[in-house]
Amino acid sequence: MIIDITVPDLGESINEVEIGEWLVKIGDNVAMDEPLVAIESEKATVELPAPQSGVLVEIVKQQGEAVGIGELIGRIDAEQKGPKKDDSFSQSSTNAEEKTVDSEEKVMPSAARVMAQQQLSAKEVTPTGPGGRILKEDAMRAAAEKTADEKAKEAKAKEEELAEKTFSLREESRPQPVIENSVEEADEERRVPMSLLRRTLAARLLEATQSMAMLTTFNEVDMSEVKKLRTTMGEEFADRHGIRLGFMSFFVKAAVAGLKAFPLVNARIDGKDVVYRSNYHVGVAIGGGKGLVVPVIRYAERLNFAEIEQLIADFSDRAKKNSLSLAELHGGTFTISNGGVYGSMLSTPIINPPQSAILGLHAIKDRPVVVNGEVVIRPVMYLALSYDHRIIDGREAVSFLKSIKERIEQPQKLLLEI
Repeated sequence: MIIDITVPDLGESINEVEIGEWLVKIGDNVAMDEPLVAIESEKATVELPAPQSGVLVEIVKQQGEAVGIGELIGRIDAEQKGPKKDDSFSQSSTNAEEKTVDSEEKVMPSAARVMAQQQLSAKEVTPTGPGGRILKEDAMRAAAEKTADEKAKEAKAKEEELAEKTFSLREESRPQPVIENSVEEADEERRVPMSLLRRTLAARLLEATQSMAMLTTFNEVDMSEVKKLRTTMGEEFADRHGIRLGFMSFFVKAAVAGLKAFPLVNARIDGKDVVYRSNYHVGVAIGGGKGLVVPVIRYAERLNFAEIEQLIADFSDRAKKNSLSLAELHGGTFTISNGGVYGSMLSTPIINPPQSAILGLHAIKDRPVVVNGEVVIRPVMYLALSYDHRIIDGREAVSFLKSIKERIEQPQKLLLEI
C-alpha cells in the first residue's frame, strides 16, 4: 500500500515551506515516526516524521523547493521491506560528516545559494541549525561579517596609501592633491535574497496594516514600586524558584487582568462575527536565531509569577537555538512586545492577526514627574497599545491600558487579584 507524504498544517498563517535536507534515501527502510525530511518555515525548522513504516519509494520534492501546505513531497510503500541499513556505513558517514563541515548535507539549500553568491565556504560560517546545519541566516551573517572585514582592510590600505602619498608630496614641497568626486563611478551595492521568515513577516505586516483599522494609544507608567519589589524580594524569589524575577511577569499578569475586565481586547473578528475567547494565551515577542519569534504562554491566567518567568526564560533560550516547536508559536490571543530591551523609547507596534491588540513596552528612563505637587525623579516607561478599531472602541482601549498602568504602579493589586 502506497502512503503519501504531505506537508502538514504547521499553524495559522503558514502557507508555504521550503524543503530542507532529506534524512533518508529512496529504498531505505523507515519506521513510523522516524524523521524523514527537514522542513523550513518562516518560524522554525522542523523534522517531518514518517506517517507509516515501510520503504521510501519516491521523493517528489527535492531539497530547496518551495511547497504549499498539504502538497505531496514523497511516498512510502508500507508493504515493502528494503535492505537493512548498514550500521557501520552509517557510523562512518556520521564520522565523516563530523570531520568535514563542508558536507552538502550540513548546508540548507537556501544557505547554499547565499554562500555561492558571496563566495563563502562552510568553514567560514558558524552553524546554528539543528544537528549543526548551516541556515540561510548563518550564511547571511557570515557574508555581512566578511564584507565588513574586507571594507575595514580596504579602508586601512587606502589610509596607509594616502599617508604615504602625503609624506612624499611634503618632502617634494608639492601642494596637496585634490581628491576628485567622480560621478561616473558606480555605487557599491550588495544584493541578498530575503529569507522565508522575512518575506512572510513582510507580507503579514502589510496585510495587518491594510486589513485593519489600526490605531495606537499611549500612556506612561511609574515603575518605582515594581523595581522596589524586585530589589527587596528578588533574591528570595530566585532562591525559592530558581529563576530571576523580571519585569515581564508583572506585565503578563496585568495584561490578563485587563483582558478579563475588557473582553473585547481578547476577542477577534471572524467574517461578520466577533469571537470572544475565555482563555488568555499571551504571546511574548523574543529575538531568536532566525529573527523575531512570538512563543505563546498558554493559559496565562492559571500561572503564577515564577511559572511565567520560567516559561519566558525557556522560550528565550530555545529561540536562540531555533528549537521552538511550531505549536508554541501560534494560537495567541494577545501579544506583548518589549522593544525596551533594544533601547526603544516609543513605538507603534503592529498587531499580529488574527489578534485584535498588542501591547508595546519600552525603555525605563528616569524622568521628572509631579507627585503631590512636587517635581520628583521617577523611573518611567512609555506604554503603547495598538488595537483594531473595528472591534475595540477608544474607550475600551484607553481603559484597558490604564488598568495595566494602575496594576504596575500598585503591584499589590496583582498579588491580591483585584
